[in-house]
Amino acid sequence: MSAKDKQVGGKHYKKYAIQPVEFCQKNNLNAIESSIVKYAVRHRDKGKRQDIEKIIHYAQLLLELEYADKT
Repeated sequence: MSAKDKQVGGKHYKKYAIQPVEFCQKNNLNAIESSIVKYAVRHRDKGKRQDIEKIIHYAQLLLELEYADKT
């Protein structure tokens, strides 16, 4: 069995043609970018409003860490 065929703690990613972890890995996304993708994909099925708030928080972190010196 492939690790991609298994999901611990729910089924919310298994219904997609490509799981967020595969997309993020193939596109060389960093941890913050990967978290944004993960929460965007699952918000309807799992975290609802809280996942959108997490996306906003991660986007703010990305701005601070990647673009703080570039304003």
